[in-house]
Amino acid sequence: MGKKKIVVVMPAYNAANTLEKTLHDIPKGSVDDIVLVDDASTDNTVEIARKLGLDTIVHSQNRGYGANQKSCYDEALKRNADIVVMIHPDYQYDSRLTPHMTAFIDKGVCDIVLGSRIRTRKETLEGGMPVYKYISNRFLTIIENIALGQNVGDFHTGFRAYSRKVLETIPYIKNSDDFVFDTQFLVQAVYFGFKIGDVPVPVRYYDDSSSINFKRSTKYGLETLGMLFSFYAQKLGLRRYEFFKSKSN
Repeated sequence: MGKKKIVVVMPAYNAANTLEKTLHDIPKGSVDDIVLVDDASTDNTVEIARKLGLDTIVHSQNRGYGANQKSCYDEALKRNADIVVMIHPDYQYDSRLTPHMTAFIDKGVCDIVLGSRIRTRKETLEGGMPVYKYISNRFLTIIENIALGQNVGDFHTGFRAYSRKVLETIPYIKNSDDFVFDTQFLVQAVYFGFKIGDVPVPVRYYDDSSSINFKRSTKYGLETLGMLFSFYAQKLGLRRYEFFKSKSN
């Protein structure tokens, strides 16, 4: 088998102050392509991205975090990626770990690898994660692990690696354009039987790091629980959802 093509996608919104640092931390030679999708930033993210030599796609209007990822994955598949890594360009996640995440997929150990921000409570809180976010993350992650039969440390991380087969199977276009897209994607992955693993990544919360406020976090939490109910309704045959229908069907 030949070397797998690895494509990094960056869903960006107002990442002008952190993009270059995030990019420079990706180990040289560890990826083949990097694509940035800008969701109508109000700063000079696009200008900086192009100056750094990144292939840049620009949404003419703000479409939402989930919609940004849809554009990212569509482009990665067009580029014949075998492995796709999503890295937020806000420097919250340590992109030096990219080759470690892709290795688990390359060796066939996992189909999806998540960068877990929560190795210990002490490290997570010292890294700047707000207490209410830590508590809600722990609560939702525990519920999701029990409901989905998984043992993942952080269901809500924005640092993820996927095999091509995952993106060719999951009908992500039918998912939300908002933040719950991430939860939907992982629930779908479990439904389709993909193997999910994780690796620890340092927590780095800065003023420039992307984050949703308490109100939107509450909405996201409720939508996450709702997705778990949908999962069981689908499994038990009580209802059929389009977002659980494979792309190949």
